[in-house]
Amino acid sequence: MAFLDSTAVNVALPIMGDELGAGFSDLQWIVNGYLLSLGALVLFGGALGDRYGRRRVFVIGVIAFAAASALCGAAPGTATLIAARIVQGIAAALLIPSSLSMLQGGFNPADRGRAIGLWSGFSGLSTLIGPLLGGWLVDAVSWRLVFLINPVFALITVLVAVRHVPESRNEQAGNAKLDLNGAALIVIGLAGAVFALTEGPGRGWLATPVVSAAAAGLAAMLAFIAWERRTAAPMLPLAIFRSQQFTGVNGATTVVYFVLSGAFFLLTLQLQRVLGYSALAAGAAMAPITILLLLLSPPAGRIAGRIGPRLPMTFGPVVGGLGLALLARAQPGTTYITGPLPGILVFGIGLGITVAPLTSAALAALPDHLAGLASGVNNAVTRIAGLLAVPLLPLVAGLSGIERVTPDTFAAGFGRAMWISAGLMMIGGLIAWLTVRFRLD
Repeated sequence: MAFLDSTAVNVALPIMGDELGAGFSDLQWIVNGYLLSLGALVLFGGALGDRYGRRRVFVIGVIAFAAASALCGAAPGTATLIAARIVQGIAAALLIPSSLSMLQGGFNPADRGRAIGLWSGFSGLSTLIGPLLGGWLVDAVSWRLVFLINPVFALITVLVAVRHVPESRNEQAGNAKLDLNGAALIVIGLAGAVFALTEGPGRGWLATPVVSAAAAGLAAMLAFIAWERRTAAPMLPLAIFRSQQFTGVNGATTVVYFVLSGAFFLLTLQLQRVLGYSALAAGAAMAPITILLLLLSPPAGRIAGRIGPRLPMTFGPVVGGLGLALLARAQPGTTYITGPLPGILVFGIGLGITVAPLTSAALAALPDHLAGLASGVNNAVTRIAGLLAVPLLPLVAGLSGIERVTPDTFAAGFGRAMWISAGLMMIGGLIAWLTVRFRLD
């Protein structure tokens, strides 16, 4: 539900905007409300599962996600939809880390590698199904059904989890104090920054709400760093970033997922609002990216295991950047074959080369007993990168603040955004080359 929803909703955005009278910043908030609460709380959600039981926290997350989905589907207006999306993100922050952690208690050590591989495969499959299913539901019935099918999935999931999944927890975490202050500060910090970036172009950068949000966000982020340095049980131990390998891998992760989220957001709008694709056609048009990611990730992971992650993490983003440069040619007057397809294929190849080595390098950059923390931090980095991309990339490309852009104006901004994204991917490859070792052992 959590992975499928994040991709299916993007395809439904233009129809949502038309039906609810939502402007460009409203569409950004429909995406960012979910990413904000998920990215800020995913580490805290993992800590709750370790302490109170992973299955218990997972089931609570699934039930809350279903309830929030029902509210999304019934939302009478944009404000209600955005609020419900924020609740969805909170619920996802409970169920996503717990779903992965449950594999530790649900499988014998010899089977865990295969189980995690299947978890990753089904997660990737959901990103492929999401745009197609979302597009079909939007065209055939309504965008509301994208959310209203989740309670059905949730009921099945809860029944299976309660009956067949054993409870597990981190026994050493039982007496550890939860970092409530750290969780609150990171939420305030990210919310302030995203509000300022999203609303600044429309309201004016010197408007009181924008300045206040930016100041509160900056103060909260500084306070978060200070708090994590001195608290006895930090949510994010800052000492782990002394590892050049770990910092470099997460720096490259930030760039790659920033580009991925921002480019997907704008590509969806370009295909539907400028090139005239239906929601289903737009989802199908982007499907080759996920297909290539699924096909290339296993061999890329094996190759990285033999030669180390440095070369694929350098070469992959460069190829992906070339694909984004080609995507800038997806303009009015082009067909799918002459416009979006070449860029989509090359970008998909680049991602397929990059993602598996990047994930394994993030997990291997810290000692084995910190593997859970390494995974959680890398997961949070991907979410936060996507959160910042949705308001920031359109802003830099000259699109934010334009509530009802003409197709020509949006097409020009889309082209600029793809070239900017191409440059960023090259920078991600450079970061990997400079910071990642050839061998991790």
